[in-house]
Amino acid sequence: MQKIFHKAMLVVAFILTGYTSSTFAQIVKWDSTHRPGKYKELVAKFKEEPKSKKDIVFLGNSITAGTDWAKLLNLPQARNRGISGDISFGVLERLQDVIDGKPAKIFILIGINDISRNIPDSVILRNYKTIISRIRKGSKKTQIYFNTLLPVNSAFDKFKNHYGKDEHILWLNDEIRQLAAKNVTIVDLYPIFTDENKHLKANLTKDGLHLIPAGYEVWAKFLQEAGYLK
Repeated sequence: MQKIFHKAMLVVAFILTGYTSSTFAQIVKWDSTHRPGKYKELVAKFKEEPKSKKDIVFLGNSITAGTDWAKLLNLPQARNRGISGDISFGVLERLQDVIDGKPAKIFILIGINDISRNIPDSVILRNYKTIISRIRKGSKKTQIYFNTLLPVNSAFDKFKNHYGKDEHILWLNDEIRQLAAKNVTIVDLYPIFTDENKHLKANLTKDGLHLIPAGYEVWAKFLQEAGYLK
């Protein structure tokens, strides 16, 4: 019933704002309630883990979940809060636990699964702003770092729902860069991982979406050289 109401409200929004038919097609075919299979289990696990105001939290989906940040960065206070398959609505649902810990820094990378599930760009951006607003309100001293989305590489032919949507990645990245005006530090990963054809560099991925250890080493080096971990 909630999903039907949600879609009905979006139809009204479509009529009132004059979206194009292609945008409308995207709007009516998405679900904010999707959660990965291990979502509840991992959320419960995260809640049980000790928290400190010195923590550096990495918050996101499988791309964040795919490495041991404490070991990679040689930072014992680094906490991995990535959940494979998560979307921005899932991050919002579990954000309070992160806020309650009052961490020193939060690095956020989320959105590629939203795109793959046809969640409208404007809704994803709204969720980004809500994430920032809630952190600001609940943990005023926490420094917020927002990562631009990584490109994908369709040559691997493994994640078809993520392919052919580069314009959404580019639009959201442009909007993420503008979040700097909200006193948010932008970690612009996109150009670092992009090849000459605007694809995720093949030597840094195992499947056109997720990174291999060499990819995380590139990421870590960028964070360290930019001074984001100080």
